Amino acid sequence: MAIVIPHHIAIVMDGNGRWATKRFLPRVAGHKKGVDALRACVRHCGEIGVKVLTVFAFSSENWNRPAEEVSGLMDLLAMALGREVPALQAEGVSIRFIGNRSALSEKVRAGLESAEAMTATNTKLIFNVCFNYGGRWDIAQAAAKLAAQGEPITEATLDRAMALAHVPDPDLLIRTGGEQRISNFLLWQAAYSELYFTGKLWPDFDEAALDEAIADYSGRERRFGRTSEQLAPPPRKAA
Repeated sequence: MAIVIPHHIAIVMDGNGRWATKRFLPRVAGHKKGVDALRACVRHCGEIGVKVLTVFAFSSENWNRPAEEVSGLMDLLAMALGREVPALQAEGVSIRFIGNRSALSEKVRAGLESAEAMTATNTKLIFNVCFNYGGRWDIAQAAAKLAAQGEPITEATLDRAMALAHVPDPDLLIRTGGEQRISNFLLWQAAYSELYFTGKLWPDFDEAALDEAIADYSGRERRFGRTSEQLAPPPRKAA
């Protein structure tokens, strides 16, 4: 079977807290280990020819977690920005943060904007980090934007107003951690994504695990509502 590299992979990075709990560590330790897994995933995507990687880093529902864990995640984000962005820049990765920034501190917002500006001209891989993001929020903000501009609300105009309008929809959506749901992630964009669920906790999801997911994807027949006999490359938005 020929391996088909997805143009756009999206990942729900689940299981950091459980990984830490199994080792009698604080949950934040699992998130720190998850950053290591993400770093390897970004690098591997660039090496094998994936053009867009989108990850669910912090959902709009995650504010309901224990305050200590939320605070630790914010500190981890600030640390990762300082440590990882220069490496992303050197590797030709363009980072974009997707989500509602109004609830974030001014310091965090400035850090996100600085990272985006530093890597804006890179073209090897577009790396979307969904932070304080929810699929329902995305649809609602798109509709509100169109209404404020007096534009008609149609599938086409909503698509252009979504937070990920700058990239094609995901070909493959992966969720780690054993749960089999997408949890308010890319509700609009994942309409025709191939779904892949694995029991591996995110800190254990390495390059071999990503290759396994891609191999599974390569065996799928993507019909987009057509019959097998009608198959042709689907229309794609420009990245």
